[in-house]
Amino acid sequence: MSLNIVTEIDNRVAVKHVLMSVSDKTGLETFVPALVAACPGVKIYSTGGTYTKVKEILGDKAEGTLVAVSDYTGQPEMQGGLVKTLDFKIYLGILSEKYNDAHQADIKRLSAEALDMVVVNLYPFKETIAKEGVTPEMARTNIDIGGPCMVRASAKNYLRVASVTDPADYAALTDELAKNGGTLSLETRFNLMKKSFAHTASYDTAIAGFFASRDFAEVDMTYNQH
Repeated sequence: MSLNIVTEIDNRVAVKHVLMSVSDKTGLETFVPALVAACPGVKIYSTGGTYTKVKEILGDKAEGTLVAVSDYTGQPEMQGGLVKTLDFKIYLGILSEKYNDAHQADIKRLSAEALDMVVVNLYPFKETIAKEGVTPEMARTNIDIGGPCMVRASAKNYLRVASVTDPADYAALTDELAKNGGTLSLETRFNLMKKSFAHTASYDTAIAGFFASRDFAEVDMTYNQH
């Protein structure tokens, strides 16, 4: 199997399809309307609490703009929200290349969309373990699975996709979009990629560090075992 080496890309990519799933909803009140204004016709695919928040922000404009990920993929969310975005159609949309005919055939076959921006931040693991009296179970529950996958996939494909993990970047992004016909540059996507991989690296380091400091006896006492 040959590697997917890319030789042809676009510098500026129009943001038409956005995947949005955030634990920290800071800044969405201004980011979402600005995104919709800068990118006319944009579709926002969202999950769970993020979907509810975006729908509240958009009001009447949600119709035709906001799409539930489960409606898009045809797969319902796992109870408790444990599985929402881990779906082939989602990752096809993130990792596919515009100038790869085989990728475009896959998109057409599944009636999928190329996702141009992924807005994701992760379960609050660091905040959880900073609390006094935190247990291994409390920490375990706050290990994000789908979020890091989306961040890594979108960051890997920075050639076409903007990987957005920090609410502090929202204003600059919507400003660039508004000034450039709803497009983002390769330089912007490259800088977002670097921040995204630093974000997931720090997240995994925190998880590894927390559990490295715990004895098995503490874990063993946590559960009623059968």
